[in-house]
Amino acid sequence: MTDSARTTVLVTGAGGRTGKIVYEKLKQRADKFIVRGLVRSEASKAKIGGDEDVYIGDITKADTLGPAFSGVDVLIILTSAAPQMKPGFDPSKGGRPEFYYEEGAYPEQVDWIGQKNQIDAAKEAGVKHIILVGSMGGTDINHPLNSFGNGKILIWKRKSEQYLADSGITYTLIRPGGLLDKDGGLRELLIGKDDELLATDTKTVPRSDVAEVCVQAILHDEVKNKAFDLTSKPEGVAPPTTDFKALFSQVTASF
Repeated sequence: MTDSARTTVLVTGAGGRTGKIVYEKLKQRADKFIVRGLVRSEASKAKIGGDEDVYIGDITKADTLGPAFSGVDVLIILTSAAPQMKPGFDPSKGGRPEFYYEEGAYPEQVDWIGQKNQIDAAKEAGVKHIILVGSMGGTDINHPLNSFGNGKILIWKRKSEQYLADSGITYTLIRPGGLLDKDGGLRELLIGKDDELLATDTKTVPRSDVAEVCVQAILHDEVKNKAFDLTSKPEGVAPPTTDFKALFSQVTASF
């Protein structure tokens, strides 16, 4: 198949735990996709194989992004600030652990400015579709995640989601529940909106299933200019989701 018949996809945050799975899944479908990754460092590049299709850039510095974005059809944004636990927490003593963000890696810098820079770079490069992976919980300003390191992470994620929805570029907003490091393809996936699934017993989803949904979102028009929450039933209680067209046809919200 010629390059022109394949879709060029850039995965940012490709060195992260979910980003790496998305990057690898796309690589496995070389008949459909030409894949690029964007990571922060040489060490991160080496971690995912060190191929020359992996670019190094800092999403908080817009002038480092151009080369990775040039000629891209679809952008999948998997960058996110990551709270670190303060050392010295002893669960046996009760209380709650305290969290902090590393200097330069606060949610405002990563989840707002960094994502805005990516959306702007994509617009300039003529990217046709942006898939942004956020998080459930954004409707609740008092969600516990916002208090971690006083970073207000869900508030900044929501702001970048709104910026994307208003950008004029075709978008898909995926807001997973709690991420599990478990095998994908073994569960029934659930679609929701406005955090309604947080009130249920099914609040989590394997990273690998989130990654598959990212790949499928490239292929299905049903999720273009749409937003949805994503969780899963426990393994073994229902047949695994295989029909993504049917799954995505449940999506009704645009934000």
